[in-house]
Amino acid sequence: MAREEKTRLIIIGGGEDKRADKEILKEIVYLSGEKNAHIAVVTTATNYPLEVGEEYKRIFYELGADKVETINIVCRKEANRRQITRTLEETTCIFFVGGDQLRISSILGGTEFHNQIKRRLEEGVIIAGTSAGASMMSEVMVVDGEEEDAPRKCTLKMAPGMGLLEEVIIDQHFNQRGRIGRLLGAVAQNPQTIGIGIDEDTAIIVSDTREISVIGSGVVTIVDGREIDYTNISEQYPNEPLAITNVKIDILPTGYGYNLLNRQAITQFDIDKK
Repeated sequence: MAREEKTRLIIIGGGEDKRADKEILKEIVYLSGEKNAHIAVVTTATNYPLEVGEEYKRIFYELGADKVETINIVCRKEANRRQITRTLEETTCIFFVGGDQLRISSILGGTEFHNQIKRRLEEGVIIAGTSAGASMMSEVMVVDGEEEDAPRKCTLKMAPGMGLLEEVIIDQHFNQRGRIGRLLGAVAQNPQTIGIGIDEDTAIIVSDTREISVIGSGVVTIVDGREIDYTNISEQYPNEPLAITNVKIDILPTGYGYNLLNRQAITQFDIDKK
């Protein structure tokens, strides 16, 4: 009998529906245990932790979660306190709100709270995040870069992420903010990685077998640079347009998927054969 896949990560491109069907947030509660769901909402990324935390708390309770608590860590000293890390011990889902991904990585990265997140992930707890809470999932994350313009070599700023999903770079609000250029630049700098651009009100669900499935109203853009023939990313003039050849791009709407191990899209035809 085939082993049942387990959800590890739920990564949202931001702007998820909070008023109508709430499809993505509903899926988080469902996969986290439904009426037994215990969700910790981490508000470190936002400048409005009280308002944002209370909004998600209300929504998750409305969707049937058993317990929802907010955690607002504002400095590394707090992130190393035992009483803070202890709050994650009974959770079934740890949810990161949007804001500034550098706040997450610089305040939480390498702390006891970060270590506890990774331990709980290995124990089967779901880690979810939206917008900045999506970007921080990878080992290397996009911090800034020109949008809605031809990609240029000097405009992209990157930083270490939280390392919850290896060998990928995640960008969010993707098509809504015209971010294909900056994701191509990120992959050109790191061709061994897979670039994942996630639209608003769209999410990927990542299993423990490194298969992803897409839900929501938008699409997910996958950029695979493993077979790039040529790029000028390392050449002399940093302000010139980026050149990149033989890059593979897949566009995946809801119901489709992707295998991160063999770097192959999973189509409706593939799903129907299972």
